[in-house]
Formats: sequence, structure tokens, C-alpha cells
Amino acid sequence: MYHDAMTAPLAAATGSPKDRSELAIGDTWKLDDIYPSLDAWEAGCAALEAAIKRMPERRGTLASSGAALLGALEASDTLDQLAYKVYYHASLFYDQDQRDNGANGRRQRVLHLLAQQGQALAWFRPELLAIPLDTVRGWMDASTALAVYRFWIEDLFRQQAHVLDAAGERLLSLSAQFNQAPDAAYDALSTADAAFPSITLSTGEEVKATYARYRAILATHRVQSDRAKAFAAHHQPFADHLNTYAALYNGVLQRDWFHAQARGYATMLEAALDGNAIPTSVVETLIQTGRAGTAPLQRYERLRKKVLGLDSYHLYDGTIPLVEYDRRYAYPDVLEWIVESTAILGADYQARVRRAFAERWIDVYENPGKHSGAYSAAVYGVHPYMLLNWNDTLDSVFTLAHEMGHSMHTMLAHETQPFVYASYTIFVAEVPSTLSEALLLDYMLARTSDPRERVVLLQHAIDEVTSTFYRQVMFANYELEAHRMVERGEPITADSLSALYTGILRHFYGDTLAEDDLLRVTWARIPHFFGSPYYVYQYATCFASSAKLLQDVRATDPARRADGVRRFLDLLRSGSKDHPMALLKTAGVDLAEPTTVGAIVTHLDGLVSRLETELGALGLLK
Repeated sequence: MYHDAMTAPLAAATGSPKDRSELAIGDTWKLDDIYPSLDAWEAGCAALEAAIKRMPERRGTLASSGAALLGALEASDTLDQLAYKVYYHASLFYDQDQRDNGANGRRQRVLHLLAQQGQALAWFRPELLAIPLDTVRGWMDASTALAVYRFWIEDLFRQQAHVLDAAGERLLSLSAQFNQAPDAAYDALSTADAAFPSITLSTGEEVKATYARYRAILATHRVQSDRAKAFAAHHQPFADHLNTYAALYNGVLQRDWFHAQARGYATMLEAALDGNAIPTSVVETLIQTGRAGTAPLQRYERLRKKVLGLDSYHLYDGTIPLVEYDRRYAYPDVLEWIVESTAILGADYQARVRRAFAERWIDVYENPGKHSGAYSAAVYGVHPYMLLNWNDTLDSVFTLAHEMGHSMHTMLAHETQPFVYASYTIFVAEVPSTLSEALLLDYMLARTSDPRERVVLLQHAIDEVTSTFYRQVMFANYELEAHRMVERGEPITADSLSALYTGILRHFYGDTLAEDDLLRVTWARIPHFFGSPYYVYQYATCFASSAKLLQDVRATDPARRADGVRRFLDLLRSGSKDHPMALLKTAGVDLAEPTTVGAIVTHLDGLVSRLETELGALGLLK
């Protein structure tokens, strides 16, 4: 089917991670591309600080002429571009080992500078909004350079009712440094200071239940008691500090409520969505559709219990393959798969993917203190960086494809758009990442002649639906109700949050899950709740969007396929030059139509039926 993957011993996936100094240099990211030395970074900080101090000199000048407004906008862009580099150099250094106090200190210095930047620019939007819009439009009509900012300016005036006066904006800017406190404390508690216990597996191997090792055990260990031990060991630290996690999450909720009320929004959901002109009905309809469409999810979980031959089925049984297929995927062996799977998107796209592998944009393996999970960081003026915690599982392979999708989005947007539109909204961000995973799945399914591998890959396709759609809808449901609890003035405690989460979990999974006391604490393990509220629902909407786009990208008709690829790549090149709903509609996706989201429920039901057929052919359904 594809290049032979190295069969690694279990310890490669579940043993103790190597110290960073032991990793091959080629498996670590090259942060020198941002700044070649700490001295150069210090110079960048000094330049940023100086630029921040110069910005208030422009106060009171915007209404004088279009040239004055253009100069202020360009100076603000230059300031932001410098801030990107200074921030990410410090942040990525910190994330590669969060125990490094020096790196943490540099990161905190940058956060302080960014807070100062917000304060230095607090006057800008209120002063611009004080100019009659017709006057600004006249300036834009007369100046090609100023016209570049037309969408940004028009959108600012659209939100005028929620922009405070200069004094109010300055007051809010002073709170910026405190806004990240709950998330920073969460990271420290759950990563840097986390004391995950070790467990002894049925093989006799002793393993520390870190994030990556825990996920690897759930994905590779067929002995249920091993998965149960890993689940208990990994979640016990969260249970031990559950009141602290609840206090941190209450801090997130109260912060969000403060900002929503300060800007005159009726709800936190409205405040979270208005910046991108997304109707609140999008989230509400998504949750309603997900809650109403749980039958295929529960059907799949019951099928899993039957095939695995389990007397009781638990949350930690949800990722183990239904058939034994004990292949390990060594990182060097999968790189060409990622490249080849994107052939349909064109040679230029593939060349960009190869650059990412060749030029050390990726930090591959787990090491003590490293940030958990995976992400792609969009470092403007340099290139994207990807953080992984590779553990030789199939999940790692698809995570790489996912983050590569983000990185290609960054490259195309940065290459095509002026800085003001070079970033992209979260609402669109997960479209290329989930589409990238789907293309890799197509690639792998097309090349396998092994019926057991076909089952594993179909399971992966189903798990993508359950994790990227249903799980994220469940998280969105939790976030919405938790925020509404604050809006109603209800207490936020470990008990109330756990009861809310457990109730939602039970609704989605029905009676398929056995009772486990630690289920109540699993909300505390979700970093998005603490770091980026009202983010996760967009995984689900993006999944629906990419599924719609894939219908054309995969088309057998050459003209339809070429048009689908063009629209997809144009979406990536568009950055944030329009509202995300409008960009998606131009690409061929209308999320205002309930059927766009509802089709995912039908899609899952079909995948489960196909899986049942394959399992039956193997004689595994009795």
C-alpha cells in the first residue's frame, strides 16, 4: 500500500520521552529563521518598544487627511509585523520546554510589550470612528494605497456600536495583560507542574501517563485494563486539583462576561461571533443538529463494544483499533505520503509541503516540559512552524497532515494578501486541515489491499467524524451552557461544571458508556476551554465545509475537479479579506443551510454501514 513503516517497539510510543538534548537536530525546529540569536531577539524587542512609544505621536492627526490616516495604518502594520516575530520567537522557545524559566521570562516580557502596544493604540479606533464614514470613503476612492484597507475600515464602522471612546478603550487595554492569566495558570498546572504518575502495564513495562503516552496507550494497547490504568493515572491529577481548574475556568468565564458587557453585547456568544459577522444561529443550529443526530454515534459505539468483545464499554475504549494491526509509523517514513496525498492540489502546493520538511519548520518529538498536543504557528515574515508530539501511531500521521494543512493555508495567505488581511479567521482555519486529512485517508485507502488495514482506515474516517464533529459539538454545547450559567448569575464550581459536562456527555453517548467516576473531571483536560473560548465549534463547521468542498475536489469530471481545486486554493489565498461566511460561500459552501451540517450525520451512518460490511467479511460480527 505504501512504504514499509518501521515496526517500532512499544517503548518507542509509550516509554519515557527523550531529553531535548538527545534529539537529532533535524527533528527540531529552526528558530534561528526568526532571529539568529538572543541578542538579535533583544534588538527586536528594543525596536518594538521604540515603535510602540512612537505611535501615540500620531494621535489627533487621523482626521487631517487621507495621507495621515494611511501613514498611521501602515505604521500600525509595521508594528504588528515586528510583534509577530518577537512574540513567536519567545513563545516557541517556551513551548519546546516550559520548565525553562529563562524562556518563560522572555515570553512574559513580550506579553508585557504587547499589553503596552494595546495601550499605545487604544485611541486609534475611536479616533477613526469619529471621522464621518463618507469622508473616509472619499479618501479611499482617491488613494489606491488607502483603498487596500477598505474592507478593514468598513468592517470597523460596522462594529462601531461596540467600540468605546478613547478612555474606555484605554481602560480595556490595561486589562490585556490579565486576560491570559487563566490560560497561563492552566498551562503551568497541567503541563509544567503536572505530576503524572507511572503505571505498570500488563507487559511489565512502567510508563508515565503523560499526554502523548496516554494517547498512545489508548490507541495501541489491546488489554482493556491497561487502558483503564492509563485513563485513571492521566486524569487523577486533574481530579486532585479540580477545584483549582474550576476556579481558573470561572476566571475565563467572568473575563468573557466583563468584556461582553463592557462592549455592549447582550451575550458572550454574540460578543465572540460579531467580530467575524457570524450569526449566533450558526452555533445554536450546529448544537441542535448535533444533539438531534446522535443515533449514528451511539450505533458506532455499540458496534465497537460488540467487535471488541467487551463486557462494559468505557470512554477510554473509543480509540483502540477494532482489529489488531500493530503497525508503528516512523516519522521519516511518512513524509512522502503527505506530499503524494496532495497531488490533486498541484505541483506548487506539493513543493511547499516539501519545503516544510526540508527546512526544519517542524518540532517532531515529545521531550520533558514540551507543550502538549500539536499546532501550527503563523510567523509572519518568516514561515509557519509546527509543533508535534510524534508517538509512532496512526493518529500522529494524520495530525501531521492536519497541521500541514494549516501551514499551507498560512503560506498561501501570506504570499497573496497584504499584511492587514494576511491572517485568517478561526472559522475558516480548520477547512484546509481537515481536508488535508481527508486527502491522506484517500491516499492510504486507495493503496491498501489488506482488508484489516481497510477496517483500520475506515475506523479512522469514522473517528474523524466523531472527534471533529460530534466531540467538538459536545464541547461547544458545554461552553455555551457554562457561559450562560454566568450570564444567569449561577455559581461556577467544580460540582456544577462537572454535572454540566457529564450531562452533555451522557446525552451524546446515551447508554453506550459505562459509569466511571473520573468522567466527571474530563472537562478539565480540554485546553481550548481555558485558552480559546468559542473556538471548538469551528472545528465542526469547518469539517462540514471541507466535506462539501471535497465533493468537487474528488470529482471524476476533470472540469468540476479543476474548478473545485481552484475554489479551495482561492479560499486559502483569501486570508481575511472578507467575512468568513462570505469567503466560504464564494468557495461553494453555505453554512446558513442546515443541510450542510446535517449531511455529516448521514455521512457517518453510511460509514458505519460500510465498516459493518468489512467487519462481516472478516468474520468479526457474530
